Amino acid sequence: MSPKANPQRSAIASAVTSASPFPVAATITPFDRLPDSALVRESQLVKKPNNPAPVIPISPATLWRWVRLGQFPAPIRLSEKITAWRVGDIRAWLQSQAAA
Repeated sequence: MSPKANPQRSAIASAVTSASPFPVAATITPFDRLPDSALVRESQLVKKPNNPAPVIPISPATLWRWVRLGQFPAPIRLSEKITAWRVGDIRAWLQSQAAA
């Protein structure tokens, strides 16, 4: 007795196998087009394997060291394990660095 083909299961399987390895990355709005009130995560700011064009070309360790030393804006804590930065704060910091 052969199992019946399930068209719904086949469609799901083909969608999963044909998906790109980073499907969300294609939907992220570029930093330059975000409003100042938007929030960005660490992975969008600094060098990481999934971010070939970081806003700030530093490592995550350097980012957190600068935050701790007060040399970079502090993030907003969204939950116990999630932090993000306001785009307006990052832009103001970038402008201050360009003026220095």
